[in-house]
Amino acid sequence: MRYNTGHGQEGDYDHLMVRESAPLLEFLLNNVKDSRSKIKATLQGRGIKVNGKCVTQFDFQLTPGMKVSVSKTKRNQRGFKSRYVKIVYEDRWLIVVEKNIGILSMAAGHSSLNVKSVLDDYFHKSRQKCRAHVVHRLDRDTSGLMVYAKDIETEQIFEHNWHDIVYDRRYVAVVSGEMEQEGGTVANWLKDNKAYITYSSPVDNGGKYAVTHFHVMARTTDHSLVEFKLETGRKNQIRVHTADMDHPVCGDTKYGNGDDPLHRLCLHAYMLCFTHPVTRERMEFETPVPTAFRRLFK
Repeated sequence: MRYNTGHGQEGDYDHLMVRESAPLLEFLLNNVKDSRSKIKATLQGRGIKVNGKCVTQFDFQLTPGMKVSVSKTKRNQRGFKSRYVKIVYEDRWLIVVEKNIGILSMAAGHSSLNVKSVLDDYFHKSRQKCRAHVVHRLDRDTSGLMVYAKDIETEQIFEHNWHDIVYDRRYVAVVSGEMEQEGGTVANWLKDNKAYITYSSPVDNGGKYAVTHFHVMARTTDHSLVEFKLETGRKNQIRVHTADMDHPVCGDTKYGNGDDPLHRLCLHAYMLCFTHPVTRERMEFETPVPTAFRRLFK
């Protein structure tokens, strides 16, 4: 199932096709992974559309070919508001979010703002008996898509089969300077030194092998907008690889060259595709390229 988390209204609905005739409530109970009371609340709260029109009757008769749209906001995010985290998708096993810059993926040190605690608070307030389990991370200043498991079993499936489950992960970045190549691949070994700075080596230095594919989407004489597809997910991989190419990510205080047009690290995880660890359904999520990135290439 493909989810475009456009920042308009369409991104806030799950769309389901009707295959056989059934009353609306029965169809929803069979196709939406929520409790009966939650589904009824969504119906009463005007969160269900049939062929684009809002329907509230439980016994509305559906026929094959109709499209039922179920509001994700009415369903999941009652009272959920955070300037740092947007819920993109949720079911009983996992939750996909889009994180803003300035928030860690998980706690580090004392009372640091982090996505895991924001989600734990949301689960508590919405009376869900679960916690957010971290399965991968984004740096504090990288924005974009992340998935968290809601139970330890789902987390373990992700952890042990990450490279089989996740079949496409892409980032978009504004890098410094005009890139000459249209695209290519960077591959080398990455290892941290004692100061936790990751450095690369063309030969095995005892670190981890890292492969990044890149493709230029737009360019000016000052900057390039580049899509990165990760074959491996190493710490700071894109940031180190772009620095190796002499086109570091803009706004990168650790590996950059001081070029900071947007006063932020210009790296955004915009696509995340994985096979659902429990239902085995293909889940594909995509967010728009940040508006600020695009403005530099108008």
